[in-house]
Amino acid sequence: MLTPLASPRFLALAGTVVLWASAFPAIRVGVGVDGLGLAALSFLRLSIASIALVAVAPFAGVRLPHRRDLPLIAVCGMAGMTAYQVLLNWGEIHVEAGTASLLIAVAPVFSVLLAGAFLAEPLTRNVVIGSVVAVAGTAVVTLADGLSGFTAAALVVLAAAVVQGTYHFATKPLLLRCTGLEVATYAMVAGTVFALPLLPATIRATAHAPADALLSAVFLGLLPSALGFVIWGYAVARLPLATSTAALYLVPPVTLVVSFVWLGEVPHVIELVGGTITVAGVVLINRRRSGVPRDRRDLPLRTAVADR
Repeated sequence: MLTPLASPRFLALAGTVVLWASAFPAIRVGVGVDGLGLAALSFLRLSIASIALVAVAPFAGVRLPHRRDLPLIAVCGMAGMTAYQVLLNWGEIHVEAGTASLLIAVAPVFSVLLAGAFLAEPLTRNVVIGSVVAVAGTAVVTLADGLSGFTAAALVVLAAAVVQGTYHFATKPLLLRCTGLEVATYAMVAGTVFALPLLPATIRATAHAPADALLSAVFLGLLPSALGFVIWGYAVARLPLATSTAALYLVPPVTLVVSFVWLGEVPHVIELVGGTITVAGVVLINRRRSGVPRDRRDLPLRTAVADR
């Protein structure tokens, strides 16, 4: 019998953490001075992911979206795909990969608050305090270089965190009627459509881009984007939003390790302290009140998914 942490839904969360953590250093490679640049990397990542998802759709039973879901799909595509890619890529021109990941870690706070306001998901004391602790960890990271470390580029990355939090929230109702693969496909295609104004700049940049930047775009499109959003959708459909989004707080510590190995970025001691505080927030958010059955909060979602 599988333990809870070895169950498919928690393994999917772990895979999401690793894939999304590796995306931050890959963006630095693709968007740098000698890379593809902001517009081209954003469009290529979205379009490559869309092609991959659409290619497997007929074999995976992906259905056409229902007309009533189109507004939510548009929100997911614009916020979680187009706006997120552009803002994050823009920010990482000046912000290191590890620092950017620690700033993005505040995204679950926005999604949990939205879920509490509109989806009636309880904001327990542990969720609130844990979120505050995790946000405090990201604040510590921004001060690694002193007060001057909080720049306009950091604000751009924080804006990316807001739109990613909106995406996580907006997918929740869709996942009651659609599979994770369907939601990822709908949102990625919609995001690519919204990103079409970037196509001319993409064509110009791709013609002279170095091989490592092009490989970075392919990697980002196929793994963190296509596969990452699919397994994220699988996990969030089977877990309370507070639990699934809390796992994303683990992305920054993993990113610090990947960035050190890949790019040679050495984190400041204070960044490591911030990462530790962030993990502490994750642990607190996932603590359950005594006397509450482990699966109780999962029951409505399980029933909805099973009745599809």
